[in-house]
Amino acid sequence: MKRGGWEAVLASLILLLYAGFGVGVDGFLLPYALADSTVNVSERLIIAMAMAMLICAGEIDLSIAATMALSSLAMGMAMQAGAPLPLMLVAGVTTGAACGLLNGWLVTRRGLPSIVVTIGTLSLYRGLALVLLGDQAITGYPEPLSVLGNGTLGDLFGAPWLIVPIEFGIAVLFACGVAVWMHRTVHGRRIYAVGSNPVAARFSGINADGYRLGLFVFAGIAAALAAALLTGRIGSTRPNLAMGWELDAITIALLGGVAIQGGRGSMVGVMLAALLLGAFTFALGMLNVPGIVISTTVGGLLIGAMVLPKLLPGRGKKFG
Repeated sequence: MKRGGWEAVLASLILLLYAGFGVGVDGFLLPYALADSTVNVSERLIIAMAMAMLICAGEIDLSIAATMALSSLAMGMAMQAGAPLPLMLVAGVTTGAACGLLNGWLVTRRGLPSIVVTIGTLSLYRGLALVLLGDQAITGYPEPLSVLGNGTLGDLFGAPWLIVPIEFGIAVLFACGVAVWMHRTVHGRRIYAVGSNPVAARFSGINADGYRLGLFVFAGIAAALAAALLTGRIGSTRPNLAMGWELDAITIALLGGVAIQGGRGSMVGVMLAALLLGAFTFALGMLNVPGIVISTTVGGLLIGAMVLPKLLPGRGKKFG
């Protein structure tokens, strides 16, 4: 499929979804409902963009949701130690970056497969959160963090009609930055080259291991940002924070047109896929569909996202 073709398909599906559920679900198209439909997708969009970059480079990070839990725990422990909000955020970002650095070091310096490494660190990071926190929860976060997770852009700019959530605005800015980096810079092209043929990339002078290591660290930082938003939104830190979100991130990336083999993928498609999945699951929630059914549907979308591109003409064309 030619460049832009899959994005057009996703955009059409989004319009059909809103039209269909707008007719079939009472209140789905109300402004506040549309704003609410972006809430759950915001943090997922952030980690999905980082996941998409890794997959484009031929890697994957299954520990990204566990990194969120550990970063949130670092923020909570910093708060309990009396740190102000800026230092709490620094603690979370530092923890996320350290988790990503460990993943990247094991992959690039020890030559281990990223899927094996991150399965191990998934258990390690989630286990550390469980050991350090147990069955307890950290609450009492400062009000500015709650505003970050629950406030609207209207709260910031004094415009009550502007009901777009702050965290969605942050997620969109983050995603646009990633899209520009990947599609409009030399570094982005090099990431695609590393994923397409790492040996040829090295012979052409690209520091493949350096890019891969940097992407793992970036994924950890993205996880920390998502953790800060989610912690502010729910007002607590728990060891099961973002449990299973790594699969949501992979689903969004693949549904957005990123090839699981690496080397190609559309960051704009990933953004559209996040909106599509977020609106779809929100509509199912309004219909009181059980959570297990929604999870099953997301699993089906993951399989479909891998199979459908192989059935479409021009599948060999690169999106990068």
